[in-house]
Amino acid sequence: MINRYRSQACLLLVGMLLFSASCVRQSEMQTTGADFFQGEWVQDSIPGQEQMLHYTLHEFKVTCDSIYATLRVNSTVKNMSDSCFGSGSWTEYAKGVYVVRGDSLIVDGLYTKPNFKQKISGCYRSGTYIPRFKITAQSADSVVLESRFDQRPIVIRKTADITCVPKPRWEY
Repeated sequence: MINRYRSQACLLLVGMLLFSASCVRQSEMQTTGADFFQGEWVQDSIPGQEQMLHYTLHEFKVTCDSIYATLRVNSTVKNMSDSCFGSGSWTEYAKGVYVVRGDSLIVDGLYTKPNFKQKISGCYRSGTYIPRFKITAQSADSVVLESRFDQRPIVIRKTADITCVPKPRWEY
């Protein structure tokens, strides 16, 4: 009987050790991110955008492993209330962390207010911002991304360099 309790106690102890070893506290400091991607990037246009019913132009500010996105949305199709739709052009914001793995750019973030503080409700999108891009081409001053959800190329050009100096996350 005592051996049975000792055996159960050992199993419980081993289980607790394995569980506690699986928990990893994420650092509050930024990591360096991808060297080629540090900077400010702008998408000027999309081929044929005048004929499109809906399109988004992207702007990114990338510092270390953090990414701040400004999404300039244009739509001729009203799919929301008049007070939000307005003239059919609006701006959305998001922030997150990113990682480049092979030819993939993976972003994990949230839609935000213009000051990049979390957005809980209101017009346009809120909640998670989790785009997945394939990097189809890159040079010192331009990158071509292809969204995993929309195969139109996103050609962004670098407008400013940023040198990564890791800081506490979201202090920026």
